[in-house]
Amino acid sequence: MLILLPPSEGKAAAGRGRPVDLDSLSLPELTPARTKVLDALVDLCGDADRTDEAMAVLGLSASQRGEVERDARLRDAPTLPAARLYTGVLYDALDLASLGPAQRRRAQRFLLICSGLWGAVRLRDRIPPYRCSMTVRLPGVGPLGAFWRESMPTAIAGAAGRGLVLDLRSSAYATVWTPTGELAGRTATVRVLQETRPGDASSRTVVSHFNKATKGRLVRDLLNGEDNPRRPNDLVDVLRGLGYQVEAEHPEHGRPWRLDVVVASV
Repeated sequence: MLILLPPSEGKAAAGRGRPVDLDSLSLPELTPARTKVLDALVDLCGDADRTDEAMAVLGLSASQRGEVERDARLRDAPTLPAARLYTGVLYDALDLASLGPAQRRRAQRFLLICSGLWGAVRLRDRIPPYRCSMTVRLPGVGPLGAFWRESMPTAIAGAAGRGLVLDLRSSAYATVWTPTGELAGRTATVRVLQETRPGDASSRTVVSHFNKATKGRLVRDLLNGEDNPRRPNDLVDVLRGLGYQVEAEHPEHGRPWRLDVVVASV
């Protein structure tokens, strides 16, 4: 099983290890693309005469000026494992640090975190704190969503192998890869709905902020279990066995499954 996660705006303040080594990161087929994005970001942020431009490109406010300075030093900045870098609602609910050894091994195998700067990373990959979302349009690179669409499909297909893909990416990151053909039939996306009146489907609303918390708990529950579903219908059975109310939409050929997880409270 491959579980695709979005990154988070919240990140650890600083790393402690050696600088990033692009050749050591997972999915080595992404190295040329990572190099191009990293070079463009560091060149932009490292030019003192372009600080205002960098802030506009990265969507930063005046109080976030320090983010430009941090991105300027990315090549030499201390790193830490991606498992410890990303914070925020989803990662707080997932709480990787508290998993037992067996669950951590499952997380290393299953989880892939998408990134505007790195494309995608595994939990063990050492990267520095950074600021660069998938919505950024970098000089010399262009819109990152379009840029990563060239290399991510092959990388994700290779990481997925013959197994299930559980796609929990947010909309900005979902643009870089859309499953097609046979792989689409092994892919499931998740939407979280809150039902304010139990049993009344008309009272359901799509939740946003707490959507992340529910997805974090869902992934944690999958990691704590022993199941390794290989198809979306197997995943539905596993999630229901874990106590989730799940409604599945069997797609047309060549399209992914959509699973609605219905919650009473968030």
